[in-house]
Amino acid sequence: MGKTFDLIYEQVKLIPKGCVATYGQIARLVGNPRWSRVVGYALHVNPQPGIIPCHRVVDRNGHLSSAFAFGGVNRQEELLKQEGVAVIDGKVDLNVYIWEK
Repeated sequence: MGKTFDLIYEQVKLIPKGCVATYGQIARLVGNPRWSRVVGYALHVNPQPGIIPCHRVVDRNGHLSSAFAFGGVNRQEELLKQEGVAVIDGKVDLNVYIWEK
């Protein structure tokens, strides 16, 4: 999965501060809309958490990950809030914060 994960990481690096993308959106951008889970697996083993902003990826409904690899849902929420993204009840409003690519 090395090349696939690298493609995923490159797309995630492009998500600007203050925006989020969905797992499905990243999957489509790397060429296979059915790879949402692969995106999740890749982000779970993110080799460069300070460089690859996996905290900016949420599910299709805007929910944060309960298994956020680097500190759980609370850490993901904290990182998003530091970037100006409002999180209410563990969810981001995709109408406001979705990354338009």
